[in-house]
Amino acid sequence: MLTTLLALAALTLPPGNGGTITRSLPQGAHLSLAATASGCENNPGPYITIDGALTLSGVAARIILTNNRRFTHVTEADVTADVEIVPVGQEIRIHKQPVLGGVGGNPWFYLQFSDGERLLGKPKLIGRCVQGLNPVALDFDLPTTAHATVDSDACSNSGGPTITLNGELKLGGFYGHLILTNNARFTHVTSADVVINIVIVPAGQSIVFAKQPPLDGAGGNPYIFLQFLDGSQSALGDPIFVGRCNQL
Repeated sequence: MLTTLLALAALTLPPGNGGTITRSLPQGAHLSLAATASGCENNPGPYITIDGALTLSGVAARIILTNNRRFTHVTEADVTADVEIVPVGQEIRIHKQPVLGGVGGNPWFYLQFSDGERLLGKPKLIGRCVQGLNPVALDFDLPTTAHATVDSDACSNSGGPTITLNGELKLGGFYGHLILTNNARFTHVTSADVVINIVIVPAGQSIVFAKQPPLDGAGGNPYIFLQFLDGSQSALGDPIFVGRCNQL
């Protein structure tokens, strides 16, 4: 399981440019991966095909309008609206990737994952070439960086301002390492083994969400806070102060 530390940075821009928030957060993901092998006895080794999907747990944003600058929690006097950024269950397809092995003699296959900087868990045996390969399922936290811009209009209207939100999510990298070995007592990779690196999610892959006008209300030039939520509507950290309506 990949553990990601929450970190945030809030920047209030000059009037008219909106308030921009950048925050790192964990997004739950489920990996379903299938591998097939052919030509097991061939020289220089079998062909392996990887196919599957990554299912995301969803991300939302809650915009909060309040006239209380010392805001600590939502009250009946505040106005809130939730905006869906990534729907629960959104899939990222892992298109078939045929890769050439390099170990003859009906090798064993192990699969290990990493985030591009560190290995996540130990190699897992998924089968032997002529016997067929088992599917792989994994639940983990995919590091995600959210860039969101909050804009406001008509701050002094009696009905309250109109707030819009747009931005993007950038996903952290996630990779598979397929290990082919003829060593039945495999404990670690040696020079006789072959390691094939597979890009499952490239670092920096972006999901853009278009401008959404979620709410109005809370007159009197309110203070604006933004809070990120997971797919089950649980908070990912505390609300972030964006700015006062007429300052965005």
